[in-house]
Amino acid sequence: MNDEYFHRTIEKKMPFFASPEASKSRKKVILLFGARQTGKSTLLKRWMAISGGKTKYLNLQNREERRRYEADEGLLVRELEADQDLRNVVIDEIQKVPSLLEDVQHVYDSNPNALQFFITGSSARQLKRGSANLLPGRVHTYHLSPVIQAEQRRVEILPFSDEPPSDCKIFPQRRLEDMLLYGSLPGLFHETSDSWAQTLASYVDLYIENEIRQESIVHDMGAFLRFLRLAALESGQSVNYTKLSSEVGVAPNTLRNFYQVLEDSYLGARVNAFGRSRKRVLTAPRFLIFDIGVRNMLTGLPFNEALLQLDPGHLFEQWVMTELYHRCRYHGNGFRLSTWKTATGAEVDAVVETPQDIIPVEIKWTKSPSIQDARHIRTFLELHRGMAKHGYLVCRCPNRQKLDDQITAIPWNEF
Repeated sequence: MNDEYFHRTIEKKMPFFASPEASKSRKKVILLFGARQTGKSTLLKRWMAISGGKTKYLNLQNREERRRYEADEGLLVRELEADQDLRNVVIDEIQKVPSLLEDVQHVYDSNPNALQFFITGSSARQLKRGSANLLPGRVHTYHLSPVIQAEQRRVEILPFSDEPPSDCKIFPQRRLEDMLLYGSLPGLFHETSDSWAQTLASYVDLYIENEIRQESIVHDMGAFLRFLRLAALESGQSVNYTKLSSEVGVAPNTLRNFYQVLEDSYLGARVNAFGRSRKRVLTAPRFLIFDIGVRNMLTGLPFNEALLQLDPGHLFEQWVMTELYHRCRYHGNGFRLSTWKTATGAEVDAVVETPQDIIPVEIKWTKSPSIQDARHIRTFLELHRGMAKHGYLVCRCPNRQKLDDQITAIPWNEF
């Protein structure tokens, strides 16, 4: 195990990492959401190490600590008001005791400058179910993903300009095959490869047990487990609710609820159809499992190198799309990932929308790209003149290639 800290791109979006004192003048509560084991707690520890001042840390994953605050309403307020030296309050996994948000609001409204609150959560569903007070007007909200390629090397599509501080490093680069099989949960970068499969298996078990079964999120666990496997197998494909509901054995509305469970727990992401097309397009969304390694474990297929040989193109496409989805989310408002498919069969795997541009991206497993591989990008560019000026073909070519004046083939480790 290695305890060194690797820089996270999200720190660029959180100015107080560069200047802890500046954060106190912003008068905002920080909410950090993300799936389990994406590094939220590690980011909290990093914050506590650089912030200065006394910090109160509540770990609501700890059953004993959680029960203290569940059993005694107002306990947190009394503790915070009694400690005049306190400067920072960190609450980890707020969905376990959503009522504490009322206490946070009470203390915050009493004196917005007194304390810096930093709160994490891995399930928006628990907060919704409890009609939790999400502190409107008082918060800045962020989302943390697994490790993205932009945290390992320079990228071209939606790049980030931040450099890591001198006291931390960037995540080490890994083979494409390792990323397509094991994914990019940050904990894997602190382990040797022989433990990666077991870590992912434990992740899936803990998700099902802690997020689903213990919280009674679904009433029919058998149906949900069947759905979970099929959703993983279908990850990256257009969702066919009628077909899947028949295979799972539940009504289409129940299936939609199951997908919502994945979104609310940040295990899945919906990619909607491109909404500004000048041609009739199919509107069925695609659905992605948030990390390709977790997806592979959820499928129930043999977890070894043979999995890559079954359908490498499908895994590669999912990985690129998931990477682009997380980059869009980090960049914030005005950035989104969509997909494009016409009724006549033209299809572009990913469309990256920014405030300034629209970028069609085709994804191919090939090492020898040709303009024929990018023909649907050409169609998209012609239909959306003025909105889209350039497109990319992401593949396994060793070097960049100019396929025509508007389309570039780019290696997987540069896109």
